[in-house]
Amino acid sequence: MTVRFGACVLDREKRELRRGGDAVHLTPKAFELLVALLESRPRPVSKADLQRRLWPSTFVDEANLPNVVAELRAAIGDDARRPRFVATVHGFGYAFSGPAKEGDAPADQGEARPFLYCITGTAGIATFLDGEHVLGRGHESVIHLAAAGISRRHARLAVHHGHAVLEDLGSRHGTFVRGEKLTGPARLDDGDEFTLGTVRLTFRVMRAPDLADTR
Repeated sequence: MTVRFGACVLDREKRELRRGGDAVHLTPKAFELLVALLESRPRPVSKADLQRRLWPSTFVDEANLPNVVAELRAAIGDDARRPRFVATVHGFGYAFSGPAKEGDAPADQGEARPFLYCITGTAGIATFLDGEHVLGRGHESVIHLAAAGISRRHARLAVHHGHAVLEDLGSRHGTFVRGEKLTGPARLDDGDEFTLGTVRLTFRVMRAPDLADTR
């Protein structure tokens, strides 16, 4: 079975990766990482699950996984700062975030339309794209939250390809999702309500409009 994404073609049966028609060398670990991310797409895969898959029944240093990710990104021409295909989900793991198609057909570029994310509440409304975003009362926050009990850097929201992970940044008054105070990263789904201190917010996910459809 072959999978196409960007200029790359992965042939699982031949254990071969081609980029722009040329064979690209991948170590067995990097090849298995790519297969794992493609199988799960667009859902993220936790670091723990990837560790178990790449190094079964073996204890290895956690630094080994980022090294394999870096090798894979270099092989497929991806950029860690602005990834097209292999995205980091902060505090959780990694995900294949680009369009991909199985078989001989080229990847559907319609699937490449970016996701838009929205936070709404009494403080207003904010929209943003994939990436890591700070929430709080500081100037870097994607939504201005000036209420009492909000820290300057209260929480961080990492979003990619329709998925979101929220993490408290050591705030004094806490971050809550579905009524539970966060003690680690937590997933947010479309329509979820969450609370920073006493400020209640709603998270939404949508596809960016196809400009061709608006002509």
